Amino acid sequence: MAQKTVIIIGAGIGGLCAGIALRRQGFDVKIFEKVREVRPVGAGLSLWPNGIQCLNHLGLGEQIAKLGGMMEDMAYIDGLTGETMCAFPLTPLWEKSGQRGYPVARAATQEMLMDEFGREEIALGMRLVGVEDLGETVVARFEDGTEVVGDFLIGADGAHSLVREHLLGPKARRYAGYVNWNGIVEIDTAIAPADRWTTFVAEGKRASVMPIGAGDDGEGRFYFFFDQPMPSGVAPERAEYRALLQESFAGWAEPVQKLIAAADGGAINRVEIHDIDPFMTWAKGRICILGDSAHNTTPDLGQGACMAIEDAVVLEDMLAAHADIPAALQAYQAARAERCADLVLRARARCDVTHGVDMAVTEAWYAELRQETGEAILSGISKTVEGSPVYAEFA
Repeated sequence: MAQKTVIIIGAGIGGLCAGIALRRQGFDVKIFEKVREVRPVGAGLSLWPNGIQCLNHLGLGEQIAKLGGMMEDMAYIDGLTGETMCAFPLTPLWEKSGQRGYPVARAATQEMLMDEFGREEIALGMRLVGVEDLGETVVARFEDGTEVVGDFLIGADGAHSLVREHLLGPKARRYAGYVNWNGIVEIDTAIAPADRWTTFVAEGKRASVMPIGAGDDGEGRFYFFFDQPMPSGVAPERAEYRALLQESFAGWAEPVQKLIAAADGGAINRVEIHDIDPFMTWAKGRICILGDSAHNTTPDLGQGACMAIEDAVVLEDMLAAHADIPAALQAYQAARAERCADLVLRARARCDVTHGVDMAVTEAWYAELRQETGEAILSGISKTVEGSPVYAEFA
């Protein structure tokens, strides 16, 4: 039987994991990426046990562990006073799941996945302009006139997915109401403990650090982010980012001021946070979508990358179980759409609580944090982790 060809549009976390997974099933995998040089958007990722279990399944457990930070605890701190509101260990979650989670640098993770797939086999500078399902094959057409024929096609082309538009028509993105600044700094225990995910909260804003793997110099690093509610459409110059953070977080506790001072202004990313209303159609015929193309979410549950990695593993599983490709893609859709819709909506609801959409609700959350012992927070994380349809299989 002739080897079947899969075309993957997008060389992000989801697309690369799908490529690695489907090669294991004997497919001829072709990955196309529109940018000429891959520059990851965002500095860090939260990979919880469900995502790590999937990477273990793909044979990448050792590689991701080398990139991950050792995160032992979580804490919420009053951003204005520096008072600890609650702090608790993550050990119960790691023990219950049988797997430690890791915060990682997005760039290092994407580099690792590209190396595992084979950099020379990823076609860069290939901007998709159209796809067509011909019944027995599918064609991808690119801006330079190239046409590629495959047995099926996966759209892993992100929040602005052209493949999704082919399946469903335009889907409007919803502004979540806040801007996220993020980046990487060296660990400084004057900011926060080196093994803790620390989040400062006040005024509907957040400043947070979590440990990721060491840099090239061997020094430990924090992935950091700042959230600020504000209107969309503001476009300051990068040179202004640090000054804007200083202004937005003026009067906050000294560790937050140290974090802003430590950040390299030229390397701070600024992202207006959006999501897309969930939808249930992920596949038609020989075309499907995964990752942000299928479930663009706010980062408020820290599950965006894990969801994409889960997609890749479930798609591999369904293609192994069904000889008929359209049937496999429908089975993949059935296994993934409801779970991911739930996570998108849960992230949206949490976003509204934590970012001052109604400050009375946010202040009530702050009061709850001061009474919190960690069980409720860990229970929520555990529910998300164990709700994965692949978790039980690979745990």
